[in-house]
Amino acid sequence: MPRPRRTQVSIEDTPMYHCCSRVTRRAYLFGDDKFTGKNYDHRRGWVESQLLKLGDIFAIDIAAYAVMSNHLHLVLQIDIYQANSWSDREVVERWHRLFKGTDITQKFVNGEVIESHEVTRLKYAVAQYRSRLSDISWFMRALNEPIARMANKEDNCTGRFWEGLALKAKPYSMKWQSLLVWLMSTSTQFERRWPKHLRPLISPAFNGVLKL
Repeated sequence: MPRPRRTQVSIEDTPMYHCCSRVTRRAYLFGDDKFTGKNYDHRRGWVESQLLKLGDIFAIDIAAYAVMSNHLHLVLQIDIYQANSWSDREVVERWHRLFKGTDITQKFVNGEVIESHEVTRLKYAVAQYRSRLSDISWFMRALNEPIARMANKEDNCTGRFWEGLALKAKPYSMKWQSLLVWLMSTSTQFERRWPKHLRPLISPAFNGVLKL
């Protein structure tokens, strides 16, 4: 029986997680559809653009990613210390880059007076946003939902685009390191986010995966 995702994430055990999202209805994220002849390479750009945006908002580092024809791999590292270092205003401003927030949080970032009876609600919202900005489920939601809307619009259909999120928590090992290197070899966009101890393992020419 599958375990709830909240029980799979344990920062005390490991901050790094391998996530995989797969599309439905024979949809494509990348490559050519051999039945229709349509090319979907541009959808990889959707994923990369959204990842770049989310990487600057969440307290989650994108260690590596790979966009395949019908699924997406991500290796994410939660940085709970970064989330806790943000001021209340910074937390709300980051959240508002993705979601509207509430009337009270809008007043807060606009410098308006917060009434005494609103302070408790504001503190609750800030605490909730801070938690969500270091939450993998919210990260994947913010990644997948815009892509699903664009894909459905392009395909002129409605309904689910993603099957769901598969989450794997693995301890650091040579096998885990091999996965990271393989994923990193697919793109140069996130070089600044790669863990320093893994950068020497990547070929400068990106000619393939190095053997460990």
